[in-house]
Amino acid sequence: MDHDERTRLPEPLARAAHGFERYLAAERGRSPHTVRAYRGDVDALLIHAVTEGVTTLDGLDLSMLRRWLGDQSEAGMSRSTLARRTATARSFTAWALREELLKVDPALRLKAPKQDHALPAVLQQQQIRRLMAALREAAAGGDPLALRDHAMVELLYATGIRVGELTGTDVDGLNRERRTLGVVGKGNKERVVPYGVPAATAAERWLATGRPALATDRSGPALFLGKRGGRIDQRTVRTVVGHVFGALGDTSATGPHTLRHSAATHLLDGGADLRAVQEILGHSSLATTQLYTHVSVERLREGYRQAHPRA
Repeated sequence: MDHDERTRLPEPLARAAHGFERYLAAERGRSPHTVRAYRGDVDALLIHAVTEGVTTLDGLDLSMLRRWLGDQSEAGMSRSTLARRTATARSFTAWALREELLKVDPALRLKAPKQDHALPAVLQQQQIRRLMAALREAAAGGDPLALRDHAMVELLYATGIRVGELTGTDVDGLNRERRTLGVVGKGNKERVVPYGVPAATAAERWLATGRPALATDRSGPALFLGKRGGRIDQRTVRTVVGHVFGALGDTSATGPHTLRHSAATHLLDGGADLRAVQEILGHSSLATTQLYTHVSVERLREGYRQAHPRA
């Protein structure tokens, strides 16, 4: 908002906005960037108030504040921006009440709109097949790091475990007869997750020839090792997965969590029970797992829109 727009505010409103700006900078110690953002939100609110005939702060009321947010929502403003503007309005009126510029706080019952819950990125099954084929080909020559990367990505997708769970896993966490992996998740909760034949094959090759080539005295029981022999860290895993996704060429996915999202979605697409997927992922709440049902439904809708002649 430029200077000309600010000067259109009646003097009592302009004075209040400037006082709030000083308060944020001097008393709250907010950064210049934050102060500018808050000041812009307050100016937008007060200019809207002026269009409704308000000339002093006492003219602000809850209905007007809701109309202000409603107009912006209808104009397509994102929910995150609306939430920030709601917070700004509440901070501004609370400050004005403390400064005795208001007799009552009109924003006490002003609620921020609920945040959008973005659906997680998910790879298509054919992308997974291409990704694994490329890793398998790279590992065919027996390079220890290539064998490790293939086994890590296979296990991440096969089990849906978090990257921190992978890096914390020891060799004896693999039950090679039952094809299960024991991990310690959030809250130090232990769980056992199954994995399939492709992941088992990749893990066996890693343990047979890849890990021994990298192992040193500092390796300990770690299942996966860095190039210097120590337990692999999360940054290295993220870098490996990022490079693998980049080689696909048709996805914006960047991190290991996409493999977890993809595993969950593909399980549900294949008819897996929601409670079983909850157990596999280690979610404490079924509501968290249910997010993946929305992903599955959205994929179904997209397929319908593309394929049905009367969609």
